[in-house]
Amino acid sequence: MTEELVFYTNPMSRGRIARWMLEEIGQPYRTELLTFDETMKAPEYLAVNPMGKVPAIRHGDTIVTECAAICAYLAETFPGKALAPRPEERARYYRWMFFAAGPLESAVTMKALGFEIPKERLRMAGCGGFGDVMDTLEKAISASTYVAGERFTAADVYVGSHIGWGIGFGGIERRQAFLDYVGRISQREAYKRANALDDEAVKTMQAA
Repeated sequence: MTEELVFYTNPMSRGRIARWMLEEIGQPYRTELLTFDETMKAPEYLAVNPMGKVPAIRHGDTIVTECAAICAYLAETFPGKALAPRPEERARYYRWMFFAAGPLESAVTMKALGFEIPKERLRMAGCGGFGDVMDTLEKAISASTYVAGERFTAADVYVGSHIGWGIGFGGIERRQAFLDYVGRISQREAYKRANALDDEAVKTMQAA
């Protein structure tokens, strides 16, 4: 495909997930750095994402927001790196990617905000209890080398980013299974390149 690929981000955001995925697919892309309270809320960017949040990508005339969607879209649109699921991997791939986007993120966010769901109302919350989420996540990443099986996929970019970020900021328990999993995926060259690019972007924005 020849359409330009544009990446809208801030290096101190979930944009780091999309950056890693972009580095994994190995396609050229242009980065637009946005500030939280200024350019991210400007009319030009609101035309891309009315939520005024990052990340987002524009691929030709196609716009994709939400990190899980960006990871899935890039994996399928650029199949050369084989990051989309094979038929036998598809169920686990989608199951755990959407688990991370839903129950995991909700549970971690509520914990960070100091909100604890009363036991008698757990059934009302889609994420359930925090402990149940952690136990389920541990089982998911312990069943095989990677989320969908014995092969790295885009689901590992997304799920792994949540676990790595959560461990770093204290939102996810430092269970050995989580540490081992993050240790495996963080050795990837694309992960290292993405972090180096975002770390440099932080310096650039701070100097501006």
